[in-house]
Amino acid sequence: QVQLVESGGGLVQTGGSLRLSCAASGRTFSSYVMGWFRQAPGKEREFVAAITGSGNGTYYVNSVKGRFSISRDNAKNTAYLQMNSLKPEDTALYYCAATSSPSSRAADFSSWGQGTQVTVSS
Repeated sequence: QVQLVESGGGLVQTGGSLRLSCAASGRTFSSYVMGWFRQAPGKEREFVAAITGSGNGTYYVNSVKGRFSISRDNAKNTAYLQMNSLKPEDTALYYCAATSSPSSRAADFSSWGQGTQVTVSS
């Protein structure tokens, strides 16, 4: 498994931007599909985006398409989630996760970070 640490969360106004980072340990980072999930209070964990090991394939939940962008830098063992045009409904605890094959199911991801809070004020 890979150890993951998220950073970059915070408080932002509606329409603002944040960039989340996910730093991974280990030498095989490029072999993992990286995903971002979020969980708001009282709601189930929700898939946000994923990126293949090479970075050539990206996947998004419909609600963030055109606003969020997932990327990775395999030389730095880091994945990113650029979030633009943020809305109050984007408020949640954001987690990064790693798996071996592309998936949007949380159960398919074996490694998880501790989460970073994103709060969007109206």
